[in-house]
Amino acid sequence: MAPPPLLTLRDVHLTFGGTPLLTGAELSVSEGERICLVGRNGSGKSTLLKIAAGMIEMDTGERFFQPGRTIRYLPQDPDLSPYASVLDYVNEGLTEGDDPYRGAYLLEVLGLTGKEDPKALSGGEARRAALARTLAPEPDILLLDEPTNHLDLPAIEWLEDELKSLKSAIVLISHDRRFLENLSRATVWIDRGKARRMERGFGHFESWRDEIFEQEEADQHKLAQKIKREEHWMTYGVTARRKRNMRRVRELADLRKQKREHRGPQGTAKLAATETDASGKLVIEAKDISKTYGGRDIVKGFSSRIQRGDRIGLVGPNGAGKTTLLKMLTGELVPDTGSTRLGTNLEMVTLDQKRENLDLNDTLSSVLTGGSGDLVHIGDESKHVMSYMKDFLFAPEQARTPVGVLSGGERARAMLARALANRSNLMVLDEPTNDLDLETLDLLQELLADYQGTALIVSHDRDFLDRVATSVIVSEGKGFWREYAGGYTDMLAQRGEGVTARKVEKSAPKKEKASASTLSDDKPKKKSKLSFTQQHLLKTLPEDIEKLEAKLEALQAEMNDPQLYAKNPDKFAKLSAQITDLTTQKDAMEEQWLELEMLNEG
Repeated sequence: MAPPPLLTLRDVHLTFGGTPLLTGAELSVSEGERICLVGRNGSGKSTLLKIAAGMIEMDTGERFFQPGRTIRYLPQDPDLSPYASVLDYVNEGLTEGDDPYRGAYLLEVLGLTGKEDPKALSGGEARRAALARTLAPEPDILLLDEPTNHLDLPAIEWLEDELKSLKSAIVLISHDRRFLENLSRATVWIDRGKARRMERGFGHFESWRDEIFEQEEADQHKLAQKIKREEHWMTYGVTARRKRNMRRVRELADLRKQKREHRGPQGTAKLAATETDASGKLVIEAKDISKTYGGRDIVKGFSSRIQRGDRIGLVGPNGAGKTTLLKMLTGELVPDTGSTRLGTNLEMVTLDQKRENLDLNDTLSSVLTGGSGDLVHIGDESKHVMSYMKDFLFAPEQARTPVGVLSGGERARAMLARALANRSNLMVLDEPTNDLDLETLDLLQELLADYQGTALIVSHDRDFLDRVATSVIVSEGKGFWREYAGGYTDMLAQRGEGVTARKVEKSAPKKEKASASTLSDDKPKKKSKLSFTQQHLLKTLPEDIEKLEAKLEALQAEMNDPQLYAKNPDKFAKLSAQITDLTTQKDAMEEQWLELEMLNEG
């Protein structure tokens, strides 16, 4: 018999401001489960997670949590103000029996020392501190609301591995598709106040959702046909029989009520960029540009030619200089050395997803119109703000709502709406996927695919980059940047590793071998513990590894052509496969060499 769930929510009802948000939602969390919680912005995902954490009281319903178990919740907007230091905030979340050093370790991994003043933290730093506090106790249940927000790619990949290693049950809200696919084993979909569950991970969600929508549409069609038949009977049936069969009359009334009360799926935003005349074929040409701050190389000797229609992704760890490189490419910042040339007839629009350009006291209507009446100017045309709001899924009553009280997803849509109203043939998108629901993300991807202009995209969303980028510029460390054809996964295949370089680690065996060889001259030789075959491998493997590295460098030189994918996709795929195979061989040979070296020295 299966053990009872650790946490159960049954028949949860909650109303906000007279509008029902949850109408019978349910959630069950058992030992070790990995559940992703998905749904449209405003559907109640975060609210249900807070109810599960015991932070919000539901109107009606039942919550059961096993006594003696532990639960931790990661908020989107943590409050650290009562604490003297970040480490105090993290350690306050520990209980008796928890590892007292784990909090400090997690802070270090997430780029904090623990000595920071909570009042001086940025939003991203506060989120990373909250993540450390939530993970440190290794509770029975982790409730995580957007844990990847403000994390760079190395930190996201570290977090994936960390969560996979935990025994905790996890309920996860995220808009990062790849993150959800890699972690979830079950999916709970909050839709129109209800919760549907699928015992498979997020990778199967969209096909499952579409099947449900198709079945609903078929059921509504059948209901309409049934009502039509009953209405025909009411009109043309025998009067005496109609009077006697009051049950059928009541059934017709029930059918009409069922159709009237049916809530169809929420619509999708209508995203369309306001394009202007085409730019010149060459959009940006960077020649050997460099930038140094405080003696540190941020960009060193970078060159690139960006042409009309290219969609360039910029990736790297936080602090690598993505924003600096972006500003130099767009002409906002002059390089210390080298030159940047912008093409002709450029009209640029910038999407600042940090929302620093939003006045939180401004109303939504004022943000969209620029404070100029009731019309939104879209290129050479004008549209009433209420109609434009509807295109981006805002209700009419939100027109006078201050931006500061909108949800993160609603602010993201407001920024999109404002940016897309401007004429452009060059888009600069800084973390455009933050807080967007999956359906709006799909539309943004379609918009970029159809956009006739050029796009520069800073993003930590691997799936998004795979879907939209024609090439990716990656930080190689020490100020060096390199461009790879294709999306993020294509870059991995060409580079052989992710954003966090491990070149020093991979070259370590050679250094250790040289050191061991040098030391052996001064020490009496001891009898080897290796067999003849192992001794032979120990001598020949370094040379074989060097040969493989030379092959990889030659292949990589061919892959460095940013136009290769467009000119010869078959050759691109063949080279990518060869690089992947050779990298795997090299890693295995290095592992074998290390094992033999340790055995020889042991």
